[in-house]
Amino acid sequence: MRYVAAYLLAALGGNDSPQTKDIKKILESVGIEADDTRMEKVISELSGKNVNEVITQGYGKLASMPAGGAVAVASSAVASSAGAAAPAAAEEKKEEKKEESEESDDDMGFGLFD
Repeated sequence: MRYVAAYLLAALGGNDSPQTKDIKKILESVGIEADDTRMEKVISELSGKNVNEVITQGYGKLASMPAGGAVAVASSAVASSAGAAAPAAAEEKKEEKKEESEESDDDMGFGLFD
C-alpha cells in the first residue's frame, strides 16, 4: 500500500509517470526502506494510465461490493428492542468490576511503594 501511496503522491505532485527513483525518494523521506520488486510491480501496473481514471474505476468496483449493511440494521433493531434491560445489566457489571479490582489490590499483601 505504501508503494501505491507514494506513486499517487508523485502523480498528484505533477509527475505523470513516476519512476522507481521518485517513489524511493518519497518513501525514504519518511524513513521507509523501499523494496525494488514491489516498486517495480506498482510501476508496471500503473504505467501509462491516468491516476484519476484508475481511481474512478476503483470507485465503480467498490460500489458493486456488498457492505454488510443489512446485518448492522438487523442487529441494531434487536438491540433497540432489548434496550431497556441493557443499561441495568451494564451498571451491575461495572459495579462488579470495581469490587473485583479493589479485592485484587488487597490480595497482593504489599504496596508498591512500601
